[in-house]
Amino acid sequence: MIAKPEPPPAAADRAEAGHPSAWLVLIYRVPSEPTRLRAAVWRRLKGLGAIYLQNSAAALPASPAGERALRKLRREIMEMSGTAVLLSCDALAGESEILAAFQAARDDEYEEIVDRARDFLIQVEKEHVAEHFSYAELEENEVDLAKLQSWFAKVRGRDAFSAPGREATEEALARCEVSLEAYAAQVYARESDAH
Repeated sequence: MIAKPEPPPAAADRAEAGHPSAWLVLIYRVPSEPTRLRAAVWRRLKGLGAIYLQNSAAALPASPAGERALRKLRREIMEMSGTAVLLSCDALAGESEILAAFQAARDDEYEEIVDRARDFLIQVEKEHVAEHFSYAELEENEVDLAKLQSWFAKVRGRDAFSAPGREATEEALARCEVSLEAYAAQVYARESDAH
């Protein structure tokens, strides 16, 4: 008896397994000059967390917010005298490659944040070693940490599949918070001693 091949999983089954049931694909063409137009489209797609399937064809997991953003970008491309088509589709083959590309893109972003978190920790340690405990430095470090946390929130917001790098990034930011709290305690202690 010949075994029948397994049918592809239904959209609902894929969604339960953490895979999107549909993808949004923007296929576009932007005039070659001025080059800032192409750069603007690229930046917007990157900011949304889209991945390129090939030149001028970008994909996002289907969501109402993603659709609104891509519809708006499509309109802007048309206003640039370009062309754009927005599709909603299932991946019939190659979805694992698309998912892997999404995971890799998010992990790259998470790794950038981890690198900056290391820089933050080094900077706070330098302040400790130099015994430079001032409210101005504390405020500057608070702003730097808030930027890292905001950046992480944006990446996490477009991390539709919980990329492996998320956990290490959360841990790195937690270490930054602990380090900043220890520094703040020193600033407050010095201020109390001065009065």
